[in-house]
Amino acid sequence: MDEIHVDVLIIGAGPSGCVAASYLHNNKKQVKVVEKSKFPRFVIGESLLPRCMDHFDEVGLLDVLKDYGFEIKRGARFLKGDIVCNFDFSKKHTEGWDWTWQVTRADFDNILATELVNRGVDISFEHEVVGVEFNEDGTSKTSIKDEQGQLYYVHAKHIIDSSGYGRVLPRLLGLDKPSAIPAHSSIFTHVKDVRRPDGEEGTLITFDVLDKDTWLWVIPFSNGDTSIGFVGLNEFIDAFEGDTSERLQSMLKHSKYYNDRFQGLEFKFPPVCIKNFSKSVKQLYGKGYALTGNSAEFLDPVFSSGVTFATESALKAAKLVTKELNNETVDWEEEYTGYIMKGVQVFATYVKEWYTGNLQTLFFHRPENPEIKKQICAVLAGYVWDDTNPFVKKHDRLVKNLAYLIEMEEKEKANQ
Repeated sequence: MDEIHVDVLIIGAGPSGCVAASYLHNNKKQVKVVEKSKFPRFVIGESLLPRCMDHFDEVGLLDVLKDYGFEIKRGARFLKGDIVCNFDFSKKHTEGWDWTWQVTRADFDNILATELVNRGVDISFEHEVVGVEFNEDGTSKTSIKDEQGQLYYVHAKHIIDSSGYGRVLPRLLGLDKPSAIPAHSSIFTHVKDVRRPDGEEGTLITFDVLDKDTWLWVIPFSNGDTSIGFVGLNEFIDAFEGDTSERLQSMLKHSKYYNDRFQGLEFKFPPVCIKNFSKSVKQLYGKGYALTGNSAEFLDPVFSSGVTFATESALKAAKLVTKELNNETVDWEEEYTGYIMKGVQVFATYVKEWYTGNLQTLFFHRPENPEIKKQICAVLAGYVWDDTNPFVKKHDRLVKNLAYLIEMEEKEKANQ
């Protein structure tokens, strides 16, 4: 049996794993990346946030992504009935990137992984982690099955689990716990968008809000395809009959804005249905390991925070692992859990208040308050660690309190 010794074993070669691997490789650490899938492969999480551009830039992966020509995303549009709420990333409270991309993840992830392989990073595809043993000092021995089904072992000083929905270490170490986010399901696919309008209308990422709990995402790509998907309570998704294609076609009839554009188009693959997608864990790190991205916390797709948290946590974990390997002291509770959970809690508030309807009240109230909109826009751009933004610092009460004031104001007007 092969025995491999490295500084860091990274599980998963998606954006999270690639950002961590790039940082460690740039800092002369010996890295082994194992990825269960064969690339390119389909995965969800196709709308990025401006914040993650900082991460790709810092680890030297931004230029190779710019060369591909992904669809530019300069904001996001929310529709509810006849009301349109447009967020423009150039008009936000926090300084930072004013744009990002809408990406076909099969291409996006493959570009990142290929670039790292070309730089000399050891990435093994179709290799599955099947077991792990930790020593008292945090070093580990991980059992891995290769594409031929043969076992080999990787000895590492540290493990970064960037396995995403695979959630390898949470599963092997019993770290999963129920999410506090309400139980929702999603059903989604891609279409060849043959009726796509010309100009900006055809490129905008849009959330078509049908009711408090139900919405349709529309994410156009530069290759002419568009990602479409519904999110709703489990009972909404289950109420439609037939296979996933028939169910999604029936759901599209509920979108007055998009029904004509997408009705009857052939789906590029049978729609995928995921139930109870929000996930959480008991802890984000342990002696010798750190969890990043969706292997740690996954909230909800409504604000496209998945990839940004994946790359934010990956970069932070890689920096802290590098410090430890350089014999520097690291306070993982404060420097990792404290930092990452601060951002997670901000977004978690926005997700919860979206489904209470309070955040939707703020989005669709007219007239708009430009200053409030700038502050919310910074959150939607992923800048959720900026305490100069009241909608970050007071996230746990500001959305709720403002929604209450708006509702009282509207009731007073109705009674006049």
